[in-house]
Amino acid sequence: ETVADIFKRLQLRPKRQGADMLCTPPTFRFDLAIEEDFIEEVARLHGYDNIPSAPPVQPQTMLPEPEAMRPSTELRQRLVDCDYQEAITFSFVDSGWERALGIDANPIRVLNPIASNLDVMRTTLLGGLLDTLRTNANRKQERVRIFEVGRCFLREPGGYAQPLRVGGLAYGPALPEQWDGGKRPIDFFDVKGDLEALAAPLAVRTEAATHPALHPGRSARVLVDGAPAGWVGELHPRLLGAFELPHAPVVFELDLAPLGRRPQPVARPVSKLPVVRRDLAVVVNEGISAQAVLDALVAVKPASVDHIALFDVYRGRGIEAGKKSLAILVLIQDTARTLTDAEIDATVAVLLREIENRFGGMLRR
Repeated sequence: ETVADIFKRLQLRPKRQGADMLCTPPTFRFDLAIEEDFIEEVARLHGYDNIPSAPPVQPQTMLPEPEAMRPSTELRQRLVDCDYQEAITFSFVDSGWERALGIDANPIRVLNPIASNLDVMRTTLLGGLLDTLRTNANRKQERVRIFEVGRCFLREPGGYAQPLRVGGLAYGPALPEQWDGGKRPIDFFDVKGDLEALAAPLAVRTEAATHPALHPGRSARVLVDGAPAGWVGELHPRLLGAFELPHAPVVFELDLAPLGRRPQPVARPVSKLPVVRRDLAVVVNEGISAQAVLDALVAVKPASVDHIALFDVYRGRGIEAGKKSLAILVLIQDTARTLTDAEIDATVAVLLREIENRFGGMLRR
């Protein structure tokens, strides 16, 4: 009766039909269209405070984040810490972009596009990011670093795939304008360092490879803990005109799943014994990658070798043509006892022997 009285006051002409009530709103109440609209009117006139509360039957609990997984918000924050700004672009893109990028010749077409130039679903995040860069470059922005986290839409046997990816680009000077130095343009290794910071503590490696949207000599496949994750490289010169850019940005696109893994921390006692450092300068052929040498050394290193890293590459006077010198840092430590000079020399000899046998390299004199 209370509900019927409220409806009469609202000129809704209520009629009871069994357990239901049929209402006819006046023509000026165009906001009353569905059942929920009428319920709101009852609550409004009856008074929200007069409606008895009904506590939920099921207690609400917040589920903890799995420790082995990193949320995308953490990955976003890491890129922000690396001086990137987040962009949000349309999932609908221009089919001309897809053809120009050359990644997928058969993108998913939109049946009712909101605009004639947004006629396909994106297969990569690069198109929207490059369009955003074009807008900023046209407005005289000399330094742009942006990223986006979003889904791409791909065809696969039996249906469609919607992988979640992170893409980004860096354009212009590597550093903001400063009083004590000139402008150095961003390069491949600057962005590779950003990806290493994004994935840490997971290990990031790059392998030389070609990609239709990237410069053939300045692009690489990205591996995260040995698993293929995406691409990084300088934009292909043929695309500069298509996106009206005066010079090429360095771009990247990675699947989010490999980056979302978080290794469990393991406690390790701090050794009271000293660390022994040895710097090895080895000469190898120019065609041998430094990463291949490091991988070979890690595979054969004795247990006392704690860390191996490259810290310099030299070409020039004293090195014959077609060769290069790799400076490799080796840290040696035994947590139980102090190593003798003979043991340290034997450990270094194992590493040098591997370089000589596998790559034909030799210790630089």
